Amino acid sequence: MIDAGLVCEPVVNTPAPTPRPRGNVREAEPGYVLHTYPFKETSLVAELFTRNGGRIGLVAKGARRPTSVLRGTLMAFQPLLVTWSGKSELKALHRAEWQGGQAQMSGLPLICGFYLNELLLKLLPRDDAHEVLYQGYEQALAALRAGEPVARVLRRFERLLLTELGYGLQLASDAQGAPIVAERDYAYVVERGAVPADELGGEATVPVLRGAALLAIARDDYVDPLLMPQARGLMRYILNHYLGGKELYTRQLLREMQQL
Repeated sequence: MIDAGLVCEPVVNTPAPTPRPRGNVREAEPGYVLHTYPFKETSLVAELFTRNGGRIGLVAKGARRPTSVLRGTLMAFQPLLVTWSGKSELKALHRAEWQGGQAQMSGLPLICGFYLNELLLKLLPRDDAHEVLYQGYEQALAALRAGEPVARVLRRFERLLLTELGYGLQLASDAQGAPIVAERDYAYVVERGAVPADELGGEATVPVLRGAALLAIARDDYVDPLLMPQARGLMRYILNHYLGGKELYTRQLLREMQQL
């Protein structure tokens, strides 16, 4: 079941006075809400992914009050301009302005969007800017809204996320530097790379896939339906390694829908 805190439902409300920014202010920074949860009696903590600030945690004081303008603004998958201040891990949100123009997603694309958010929450450190990843996130949301096959959208974003975190995959050559042969089978070992399957020996269980699948992933080419299950298995294996046992709730939902 999706955590209800991942999105705030829009409501009609009367604007409340906006707190005045004080020191260390970031003005009008583009960003998206990844997750929200209650804080104290009337406030929220909002986890955002911002273009120049990376993932940040913001305290939205009074955001749960019926009269708060923030209550109807902090929605997932909607572009915002955000102003905040502070140096601590949880900073103070002063203003969030909805930029409009994006229809709300539903059904499978919505669940996939929550999957992207969950990956960012569990793998991306706070206060670490990733402008390329931010652009990739916006492109992934646009592709989901446009009805692009979700498996292609997810694989592209997963690979980009791993690259931006410093875990880039070696796909065009094997662990010894030899070019990948499309017709050969390879086992992929995390932080080592592709090893010809017949040379793997007694390694622990790792995914085995055709060289053609490795080369397709290297090109971000997910058109061939015969290669998609191999790409999915490889990404799941690698992400599980870096998640370190952290459970992805949205993955179970997608698995039940035979999409992930």
